[in-house]
Amino acid sequence: MRLPVQGNEFSDARENNAMFFWRFYIYQKERFPVLGHGLLVAAFSFSAISYSRICRGAQGFVDGSIFAVGIFTTISLFLLVRIFDEFKDAEDDARFRKGLPVPRGLVSYRELVIMGIAVAVAQVLVNLFFFPKMLSIYAVVIGYLLLMGKEFYLAEWLKKHQFWYVTSHMFIIPLIDIYASGLDWLLAGVKAPTGLIFFFAVSYMNGIVLEVGRKMRAPGQESEGVLTYTSMLGTSRAIGLWLIVLAVTLLLSIAASVFAGYGNVVLVMLVIVFLVCASPAVLFLRDKTVKLSKMIEYASAAWTISMYLILGGGPMISKLLFH
Repeated sequence: MRLPVQGNEFSDARENNAMFFWRFYIYQKERFPVLGHGLLVAAFSFSAISYSRICRGAQGFVDGSIFAVGIFTTISLFLLVRIFDEFKDAEDDARFRKGLPVPRGLVSYRELVIMGIAVAVAQVLVNLFFFPKMLSIYAVVIGYLLLMGKEFYLAEWLKKHQFWYVTSHMFIIPLIDIYASGLDWLLAGVKAPTGLIFFFAVSYMNGIVLEVGRKMRAPGQESEGVLTYTSMLGTSRAIGLWLIVLAVTLLLSIAASVFAGYGNVVLVMLVIVFLVCASPAVLFLRDKTVKLSKMIEYASAAWTISMYLILGGGPMISKLLFH
């Protein structure tokens, strides 16, 4: 038990004063569902490694122990991103999102600091023990994350320029992708395949697809202090932006598939997934309902998962099963 904490009208005294592990369970369920995020990041990492191996013509997959340690590192890196965001958004959360775990006193900033340090130490030790080579890429990811935590020392300017805020923060995704793919090419001691440039670009754009897609709201659904693209740009322009980002990601995915030597079947799959995922946005222009705005968010997630499966995961599984 910890000392009683001061909360707000959203606080639950029993939760706030429970043992840390129970409070962390509630925290992760709300802010970083370990199971759901873990499966997504595992697919993300599997696809990055797979795409790298397919591009350079390597047989099979990496050793299971390499993959397991890589999965631990990539999942915990995204957890660190979540923890850093808690500090970065502290002021706005305290004012406008009082029901979130930190403002309502479920976990403290001190506990988040301790958690973040423990995760980082575990990452360094595990990588140092299994493959010290990977620490070079890991250091770059952590360095960029630290700069993100400080808003690149341009906090006020970035708040006024949402485009640069989003585009600068999204680089963390391809950086983690570089780490994941490095579990193949770097540990094998070979040059990174050229096609990875397009795969990393797809990862970057996928992050923007998710970011814009999850911030679409139906009229009357907007709330004070919560930034959405529909409130900033208006519904038509926001939908137009999301569709453009989706289309650019499609083109980059096609380029990545060409470099990997995939055939027309993959091209057709990419186009079909694009049309299916774009449909909720087109329908939302005509019928601006809460359900369709949520469907755009789901379509963003479905698109991201599909890109990783089509470009890396699917072809690798096919090779492992049928060759």
